[in-house]
Amino acid sequence: MTEQYVEVDYAPPLATIFFSRPEVLNAYNEELLDQFKKEAVELFSDKQIKAVILTGRGKKAFSVGADLELLEDLDFHNAERLADKGKAICDLIEKTEKVVLAAVNGHALGGAMEITLACDLRIASTRARFGQPEVTLGLIPGFSGTQRLPRVLGIGRAKELLFTGNIIDAEEAFEIGLVNKLVTPRDLLKETKNMANRITKQSSEAVGLIKNAINYGYCHGCEEGKEFETNSFKKCFKNEEHIERIKKMKESLKK
Repeated sequence: MTEQYVEVDYAPPLATIFFSRPEVLNAYNEELLDQFKKEAVELFSDKQIKAVILTGRGKKAFSVGADLELLEDLDFHNAERLADKGKAICDLIEKTEKVVLAAVNGHALGGAMEITLACDLRIASTRARFGQPEVTLGLIPGFSGTQRLPRVLGIGRAKELLFTGNIIDAEEAFEIGLVNKLVTPRDLLKETKNMANRITKQSSEAVGLIKNAINYGYCHGCEEGKEFETNSFKKCFKNEEHIERIKKMKESLKK
């Protein structure tokens, strides 16, 4: 029987995906990546789910990245296959119209940090640690970290982390904008769910369009992003959800 390395807490409109290899600090192997992708595909297509939280089992790690044995066994061709698998997972997270939040409870290193970069928001406990230490192993990120990290931090900060392989603490991650919110370990999941619930109370269509417009502009440039935004704005008027929300707003202003 295949071991279960990924667990799901299904509680519409939220779902929480747990990396579950706490005995190795949630290091990923290929089975974990495959299981994670399967669960993500199902949740991202589930109409009852509006937001998904990613986190790790245990108190010490979101995930420390790749199992060292996995990296040790890779050859030239298998390295490409693993990178493609990781990139597909990160692209899946980035392209879904659902909001994806990373609740980082400990170390998020290497490919695991790259997964958090693909998420829309990152909430971290004070125990969190972030880093892309691939260079210390003679490697580079393989899940598009060289592309997403500069988008989040700017080129200078990103190059510093990638060139040195430094691991930074939660406070520094918050100060440089890698993390959206910093909370106590005890409050991590509660605060992440609170933020997710605030988002799910909004129009899920509008939130999805906003996410797509932001990501499109990053990938294709400002001018094309503006055009994409206009087309997305028009789509909001194809249904009458905005009419009901405007009525409620007007009623609240009368009180």
